Amino acid sequence: MASTRLTGLMSGMDTESIISQLVESRKKKVDNKKKEQIALQYKQDKWKELNTKLKNLQSKFISNMRFSTSYAKKTSSVSNTSAASVITGENAVDGVQTLKVDQLAKTGYLTGGQLGTGDDKGKGNYTALSKMSELGFSGTGNITVSTGGKDYAIEITVDSTISDVLNKFKDAGLNASFDAKNQRFFISSKESGLANDFGITASDTNGDIALEKLGLKVSLKDDKATLTKYKELGKYKGADDEATKVNMQSLIDDEVEKQRKAYKEQYDSLTKTKADAQEAIDKIKEKYKDSPLDSSDAYKTLIEAKEEELKAEGLSEDEKKTLEEELKALKEKKADADTLEAKEKVVEDAGNKLQTLEKSFTSPTDDNPEGALTADAVKKIEASFVAQANYATEVVAAYEANPDAVSGTGATKVNAQDAIIYLNGAEFTNTSNVFEINGLTITALNQTKEGEDVTITTQNDVSGIYDMVKNFLKEYNSVINEIDKLYNSASIGTMKPMTSEEKEAVSESEAEEWEKKLRDSSLRRDSNLSSISEALKSAMSASFTINGKEMSLSDFGIGTLGYFEAADNEKNMYHIDGDSDDESTSGKADKLKSLISSDPNTVVSFFTQLGQKLYSNMSDISKSVDGYRSFGSFYDDKKMKTDYTEYNSKIAELEEKMNDYEDKWYAKFAKMETAMAKMQSNTSAVSALLGGS
Repeated sequence: MASTRLTGLMSGMDTESIISQLVESRKKKVDNKKKEQIALQYKQDKWKELNTKLKNLQSKFISNMRFSTSYAKKTSSVSNTSAASVITGENAVDGVQTLKVDQLAKTGYLTGGQLGTGDDKGKGNYTALSKMSELGFSGTGNITVSTGGKDYAIEITVDSTISDVLNKFKDAGLNASFDAKNQRFFISSKESGLANDFGITASDTNGDIALEKLGLKVSLKDDKATLTKYKELGKYKGADDEATKVNMQSLIDDEVEKQRKAYKEQYDSLTKTKADAQEAIDKIKEKYKDSPLDSSDAYKTLIEAKEEELKAEGLSEDEKKTLEEELKALKEKKADADTLEAKEKVVEDAGNKLQTLEKSFTSPTDDNPEGALTADAVKKIEASFVAQANYATEVVAAYEANPDAVSGTGATKVNAQDAIIYLNGAEFTNTSNVFEINGLTITALNQTKEGEDVTITTQNDVSGIYDMVKNFLKEYNSVINEIDKLYNSASIGTMKPMTSEEKEAVSESEAEEWEKKLRDSSLRRDSNLSSISEALKSAMSASFTINGKEMSLSDFGIGTLGYFEAADNEKNMYHIDGDSDDESTSGKADKLKSLISSDPNTVVSFFTQLGQKLYSNMSDISKSVDGYRSFGSFYDDKKMKTDYTEYNSKIAELEEKMNDYEDKWYAKFAKMETAMAKMQSNTSAVSALLGGS
């Protein structure tokens, strides 16, 4: 904090003004150095903006130009866009092809019948929490969901809720929901195609009743997947040939293995739960081995009594402290007693469940670490499979005797199917409506009419390649125009940045205009700017050998305007002849587009070489230079950063010298004031002795 200076009291001199004038020259040195630093900041800011544009030009436009694959653009047109759409890949073959859409892919979809019977039907009485018993179902029924080549057995009991049934359908790999408003189930495959269709078969009479109560029974003549599954199961009744026996045993073995894995997971989970709980029990018992715990209720009574004691009046601080410690100990024991009782219950429950599990699953041993199903469990699976086969045989027999006899309960089924198309007479089948064939992605939208041929015409995408070149030139022109504008900016003569004091002396608009002129001219005649400009221009004016012929941009109808035609700082800007967006050349013949159509390989060859040349030139001038330039930077960013930091040190040093110089003069004037004060004091004393006043 600067000290308060009282000067000129004795001399009557304007010391502040005198010292200010004496220090002025040194203050000017400080201000000049600050202005140099500000000018450097303006230069850095301009370079950062331009550097971003140069890097964008190189990475987003020139980089792609180097590779022929970037020009592998093709397009396909379809004569009937309502029948199909086509996306063209780079490997698509040019030519005209014929297409027929025979059928579209469909997803298997089951809409359930309204729940309830008679007057109750469809009135919205059931919710997701409604039980099967409320639907009029009794006993236990078994059904099987077949989808994606797998079977999922589902057991339905009187206590099963609609929500339980939905979750089991979802576990089987289907989409399933229940609309309480319309009192219907909605079930569908997750994907389209015949292989993804689903069937819901009853494994027994009770299973059939369960489907009926749920409104999920579809007339077999309308449900191909379910009918197919019933017929497949019916083949195993009696299993009178060896192949069928082997196949049946394979299915049984698969179900046995599936059940074994499920039981093993249960066993491992229960065993771990029991072991973890027992470990907690052992720790608590070890903690209280010298004084076993009482029951939780006993501690609850003791805690309540102790809390009443604490409420008594007249207790000393020591008594309170003792009671509080006793209460804390009791609460800790109660918490441990609660944990002990809970963990003992866990051990008991897990043990009971393991005992139940052992009726179906043999515990793992060293010889058989994965465990196995008991003989009774295996027999149960075999019996269930035989029962399914017997029941399926009855259903198929009834259907074959009279297809209308095996009716549904109001449920409807949309059978899944594959999409089928014919391309050039060859049949293609797919589970979805999207086909990827020889570089084309064909999406079937509608069946074609009888005798109708849709044509797909594939050819080079002239517009795509043309736009790629045009977009590059647009970006290049933007950058080269900016470089020319900066390099040729108007001279500012002796103009320098303003200090804060100088800005206060002019209006805000005047200060902003002053700063703009300085910023705009900060890269005038910059040597790095000149190097970049030359690197870009030399590449753009280069010739490349194509099929033994030297070619340049002019051979493709691309060039700059005449010196007197081009606007200031746009003399190095390139124009495409025939470009409808360019007023200067729109009236000329479009040579570039014509060459792309007639000789695309020449166009691609030239522009890939031009891209490589430009990329190489730009990479050379943006290499890392120790102490001067970072990798990928087109200007001396490191040097500028160092110079800016050094200005801080130089300015601080000059300010310190200026302050010291100022303090020196204040000290001299202070001594003068002191001397004059003493002299005046002595004069007054002499006058007093001589009788003066």
